[in-house]
Amino acid sequence: MTQQTDIKILGIESSCDETAASIVTGKREILSNIVSSQIKDHERFGGVVPEIAARAHMEQIELIVDMALKDADMALDDIDGVAATCGPGLIGGVIVGMMAGKTIASMKNKPFIGVNHLEGHVLSPRLSDGMAFPYLVLLVSGAHTQILIAHDLGDYELLGTTLDDAVGECFDKVGRMLGLPFPGGKYVAELAAQCNDRKAAAQKFQLPRPLKGRKGCDFSFSGLKTAVLRHITDDMDKNDKIMLAAAMEDAVADVMVDRVKKAIEIFKDRYPDKNKSHIVSGGGVAANITIKKRLTDLTDTYNMIFTAPPAHLCTDNGAMIAWAGVERFKRGLIDDMSAKARPRWPLQELQKEAK
Repeated sequence: MTQQTDIKILGIESSCDETAASIVTGKREILSNIVSSQIKDHERFGGVVPEIAARAHMEQIELIVDMALKDADMALDDIDGVAATCGPGLIGGVIVGMMAGKTIASMKNKPFIGVNHLEGHVLSPRLSDGMAFPYLVLLVSGAHTQILIAHDLGDYELLGTTLDDAVGECFDKVGRMLGLPFPGGKYVAELAAQCNDRKAAAQKFQLPRPLKGRKGCDFSFSGLKTAVLRHITDDMDKNDKIMLAAAMEDAVADVMVDRVKKAIEIFKDRYPDKNKSHIVSGGGVAANITIKKRLTDLTDTYNMIFTAPPAHLCTDNGAMIAWAGVERFKRGLIDDMSAKARPRWPLQELQKEAK
C-alpha cells in the first residue's frame, strides 16, 4: 500500500491564461512543473479574452500533461491521483482542465480531487517552506486580493477582500494607461524602480490611499486607478512616467501595510500564545520588491516572519494544485465525477467539506 509520503499527484491548472501541469509528492518534492503562458495570445487586446484562453487551453492541455509526465520520468499508471482546478476562474478554461483531469482519473481508475484555485495559493507555502498551521495569508494577484487566516486545511477565515478591483488588475490597468506591454504590473514595477526620489514623486503626483485608516481589512483600488489616469497626459516624458509609476506603487504599498497591520492584530488576538507566527503572500503581486520590503519591515515589528514562495510558485502553476491534491488526498477528501466547474468558489465553502 502506498505510504502517505510516497504519494504522487498530478496537478492541472487552467483557471486563467496559463495551462499548467505538475507532479508533486507527499515529501514536498516537485518532480515536474510545466507552465505554458498565453501572454502572446492576449497582449494585443490588453487583457485576457476568455474565449481565446479556453481555446488555447484545449490546444495545449494534452501536450502540457505529457511534458509533466516526461519531466518526472513517469507514466500515468505511476501516479496515485489527479488534482485539477475546478474554480474559481474563467469558466471555459476551468472546464478544460477539470475535464482533462477527470478523463485521466477515470481512464486509469485513479482518485480525482477537485481543487479550489485560491486554496492552491494558500497552501503553496506548505509546499515550498513546510509551513505549519495557523498562519496569515495575503493573496494578491490580477484577480484576487484577500487577507485571511489559514487555521487548518479547508478552514480559512476571511478578514478582508477587495471591494472593487484586485491589486494586480490595478497595476495592469495603470501599465496599459502608461503604454507599457501586457501584463503591465511587472513593467510598472520596473519603471518605478528607476525613480531616484520617491518623495519628490509622491509630492508631484499626489495619489489617494483608499480605505487607509478605516476599520477592517478590506481593500479598494478603483479610485487609485482613476486618480492615476487624471495625471496622465499625451505629452508626458519618460521621467514623469517613472515618477508616476513610483507614486502609484508607493500608494499601493501604503494601503497594503495599513490593511495587513490590522490583520496581524486580529491574528495575534486569535493566537495570543503563539510566539513566532508567519504571514505568507501568494499571487503574482507577491513578487513586487517594494511591497515585499514594506511588508517585511512591518512584520518584523510584530515579531512575525514574512514569507513569499519562490516566484514560480506565486504565479499560477500546476505544482500548487498538485500539492493541494496531496493534502486533500491525505485527509481522504476525494471527489467523484460529479464535481462541478465553478466561476465563483469562496474559500469559506471549503470548511464543511474538510470536516
